[in-house]
Amino acid sequence: MAKAHADLLETHIDGPDTKLWTARAEDCPALRQRHIAHLGVGDAAVPYRIVRTKLSGAYLHGSLGGEGRMLLDGRWRPHRPGMASLAPAHVLHAFHAIPSRRWSYCWVRYMPTSPRSMVQAMAPILGNFDCRPLSHAILGLVTEMEGACDMATCALWIDLVEGYVDNFAEPWRREERLLAVWNAVRQDLSRPWTRDDLARLAGVSCEHLRRLCRDSLGRSPIQQLTILRVQYAAHQLATTSVKLEAIAHSVGYRNPFAFSNVFKKVTGVRPSSFRARRQDALRSSEQR
Repeated sequence: MAKAHADLLETHIDGPDTKLWTARAEDCPALRQRHIAHLGVGDAAVPYRIVRTKLSGAYLHGSLGGEGRMLLDGRWRPHRPGMASLAPAHVLHAFHAIPSRRWSYCWVRYMPTSPRSMVQAMAPILGNFDCRPLSHAILGLVTEMEGACDMATCALWIDLVEGYVDNFAEPWRREERLLAVWNAVRQDLSRPWTRDDLARLAGVSCEHLRRLCRDSLGRSPIQQLTILRVQYAAHQLATTSVKLEAIAHSVGYRNPFAFSNVFKKVTGVRPSSFRARRQDALRSSEQR
């Protein structure tokens, strides 16, 4: 049974019945050049469980067969064939196999330096997507790494991977009305945006904007606004010493306690704990 997200701790359990085919940046210069930490294809069974409380880079996950559970936007959701998700950097991210079901999937984990991990990045929370071509490209790279390991060939496989990720991750860019809305919002996150404000920017009704956002991003307009605010706040907490109250105000929260509650729902921790963890991680990396 899935734990409440507030009780989750950093976890990595593969289990004896889980099989993984993986390529990593430390073994592949072409992956490092694209700011991809690792990618792979998996076939998992209980007790397979991953919890990332310090997710520093975006993480695409696509289901190929069976069923698993994924924690996204503070909610546990089923992850079935034909579904994909892209968790942004800095959020709480968790997933696990369920009893009596195997779960086959593919993934791409980006480095913090990747444009997909940057604070301005946007992606669908969970959407319909045929991940089979993506998994074939990943397995092509893995096979090349196990064999001749020609870097030019590796780069071609990675080109395919990135193309498939683009097809899933950025459908909203093809919708000019959404592009206008979110470009304006990101320029002024402190503004007390309302549904009517966002609909006026798009030039459509509130209900039509809701449908556009659901279809392209898997969230309502207000939910997407919240995610953008938390992403920016997390970036500020991780990279600056600006006071929490000032950060809360900069993303539209006049009440720091309300901001803290929203931040915890999305990331799994309070802003102060998030900053402390990032500082501890930085000190550890400097000591290595």
